[in-house]
Amino acid sequence: MKKLIFKNALAILVIFCFVLSLFSLAFASGSKTIRLGVDIELSGVVAQYGQRTLEGLKMAVEEINQKGGVLGKKIELVIFDNKSDKTEALNIATRLATKENVLAILGSVTSGATKSASVAATRYKIPIISPTATDDLVTVDERTGRTKPYVFRICFNDSFQGSVMANFALKTLKIKTAAIIYDASSDYSKGLYKNFKETFTKNGGKVVAQEAFTSGEKDFNGILTKIRDKNPQALFVPVYYDDAGLIIKQARELGMWMPILGADGFDDPKVVEKAGSKYATNIFFSTHYSSQDTDKKVQDFRKRYQQKYKIEPNALSALGYDLGYFIADAIKRANSTTDREKLRKALESTRNFVGITGIISIDAKHNAKKSAVIIEIKNGVQRFKQKLNP
Repeated sequence: MKKLIFKNALAILVIFCFVLSLFSLAFASGSKTIRLGVDIELSGVVAQYGQRTLEGLKMAVEEINQKGGVLGKKIELVIFDNKSDKTEALNIATRLATKENVLAILGSVTSGATKSASVAATRYKIPIISPTATDDLVTVDERTGRTKPYVFRICFNDSFQGSVMANFALKTLKIKTAAIIYDASSDYSKGLYKNFKETFTKNGGKVVAQEAFTSGEKDFNGILTKIRDKNPQALFVPVYYDDAGLIIKQARELGMWMPILGADGFDDPKVVEKAGSKYATNIFFSTHYSSQDTDKKVQDFRKRYQQKYKIEPNALSALGYDLGYFIADAIKRANSTTDREKLRKALESTRNFVGITGIISIDAKHNAKKSAVIIEIKNGVQRFKQKLNP
């Protein structure tokens, strides 16, 4: 008798769970919005990047929704601040994948946070798309060398960016010797250091000094003095805006007026703010976009962004904006607002998506094949220098 009661109770429990799962699925399918998670740096050491990126993303989503949304549904952003912390980025990605019922995750901004969040993307089979994480290993498993199936980016990667700056130094600036300062605690900085050095030396240049520091340092005079004694023709500094501004200022104060080269981490007004206009000159960096590009699509975006936020859009703003339209395009081609696997396949098959930051095609390693822009800072003012294709 007890066994029969137990079996009946178990059968009822199984049926209840089945009905509940059907109800949950029907609820998700019947949702009036497409929920997209945002795992982004809105506070902490790179908050400026996250804030600009989110502004661009929100602007794109508002435009998309005003036009009727995607497949008859409006996009809803479920936004969490990972506080520029890798562990928090993973926690948020896990929550978005399991509790918030989102179709995909957008972010993070930095390579380290995105790699951390990608663990959850892989485990729970949910696409994650970073607008700005450039480290080569963001989309590739370091142990196996295989592409991470659910991880994508719409920016170029460090192999391309580091090579661009090395070739720019050699061919445009006619530089033969260089020194490098990098952040040993940053995946982004280490990746760029490695790729710049490889390309620079392979093509005839010589790295005469390389000095590392760890995040949080403020006094760079010691390592700059060592580098000055080696007399390099240029200084490559693949770091984020706060460190970039301090290093530029302290280098100039030591009489080091050679060209200082950087990457997209330099693309923020705080570089000039921290360095000072008189020191922020003879600076060159690679990035994803220039507001001085005369393309009508770029200028229209620039005007709308300025009207909305009262500031000049930078590359992060433009990449955030492109991310909104990029994911909308993939959802439309997937022809589903709930199926993560169909979305993953649509993201993989993206070819010739036209964005503000260029024409984007996703390659076999889930990188974006696109152009890079070189910006010069002269007397505190950014100037478009040239565009380089992959």
